Amino acid sequence: QVQLVESGGGLVQAGESLRLSCAASGHAFGNYAVAWFRQAPGKEREFVAGISSGGGGTRYAGSVQGRSIISRDNAKNTVFLQMNRLKPEDTGTYYCAADETLVGVGASIDDYPYWGHGTQVTVSS
Repeated sequence: QVQLVESGGGLVQAGESLRLSCAASGHAFGNYAVAWFRQAPGKEREFVAGISSGGGGTRYAGSVQGRSIISRDNAKNTVFLQMNRLKPEDTGTYYCAADETLVGVGASIDDYPYWGHGTQVTVSS
């Protein structure tokens, strides 16, 4: 089992950048695929980006493609989400999620049994 803690959220202006971090505790973090999801008030939780266990595969939602980069440092048990050119519609609570059985990267909430508590991102216009 793995525990996940997100950090790096905050209040920024449109056009600025943020780097979110997902720190994991527990062993063999390198065996877990990890994804970021976000949830805006009144909306469903949606997939943002994901990275395979080895880091060789990544996947992005169309809304962040080209503006975001997901990466991982398995030695530090951490996954990062660099978000650039932020827009007000990027506002929401960002969650990281993990699973050790996935092959590749899943984009469904149901693919991930382990979740962090989230970090808030607010982008002002």
